[in-house]
Amino acid sequence: MNTFRRFMKASRMRVVPVMLIPVVLGALGAYVWDGAFRPWLFLLTLLGAGSAHLFSNMINDLWDFKNGTDGAAHEDVEAIPTHSGYLTNGTWSLRTFAFVTWLLFAVAAASGILLSLFSGVWAFVFGALGGLIAYFYVAPPLRFGYRGKGYSEVAILLSFGVLPVMGAYYVQTSHFDYRALLLSLPIGLLTTLILFNHHFLHWQADRQAGKKTLVVVWGERRALRFSRFLLLLAVLALVVDVLAGALPVYALLALITAFPLYRVYGRLQDKNSSRAYLPLMGASVQAANRCGAVLILCLIAQGLI
Repeated sequence: MNTFRRFMKASRMRVVPVMLIPVVLGALGAYVWDGAFRPWLFLLTLLGAGSAHLFSNMINDLWDFKNGTDGAAHEDVEAIPTHSGYLTNGTWSLRTFAFVTWLLFAVAAASGILLSLFSGVWAFVFGALGGLIAYFYVAPPLRFGYRGKGYSEVAILLSFGVLPVMGAYYVQTSHFDYRALLLSLPIGLLTTLILFNHHFLHWQADRQAGKKTLVVVWGERRALRFSRFLLLLAVLALVVDVLAGALPVYALLALITAFPLYRVYGRLQDKNSSRAYLPLMGASVQAANRCGAVLILCLIAQGLI
């Protein structure tokens, strides 16, 4: 159990619902719109997507450690580190951490290959794109997360919205549907918001280490405005989904999940301590998970009616 707990912390497994929820939504879309549902392919998709997400978490920690970003966050008393700390405090050796990281990649890659054999080549292509984005988010030469031009936000929207929803739909049906793309946007934007808001917790340490997130480039005031804008986009995307028929009208109930997060913004100033952003981060995660849960329940209800 101690070994598993260490693995959970190293891989930050507690946040894996942000990847599994889009997969469930895509599979439910296939069931509701096409009457298609193959349980074992669904479970294999969950395994592959979950492994890919944990790989993403760990490869980010690995490269942030090598680039000095995690060390800067560890030394900055104001910063709130969001990595596991296993490399900075020596809990695991670099070799052990790298082995577990690439083992997760192997599981994700094997899942993608198997899915492509039964559903079509695009199942592997979508998985491969997600893997490349995960790796080059902080790895050279691309390093999306270090450029400060919005590339990392687009990468997150693709990796945690478009690719898992459309990929899970494709696995079940072997074709694409515009409704799957629409369905990916609300949950994808909310997950992008989580990743964007977590930069507030250590943005000064990121600046010191040369990591140019949008929070570093823009500063707190402008970045907070963009954060609110992302929430608005997620709300509008949900309304568009209902109008386009991708979701039933009662899916609008999911809008309620945005109100607690909206209230948190009202308590923030133009400049805040790192600790003041903890409620924003917590509310962002809750909004994404709760909205995803409501949408899942709505699609299940629609499928049963």
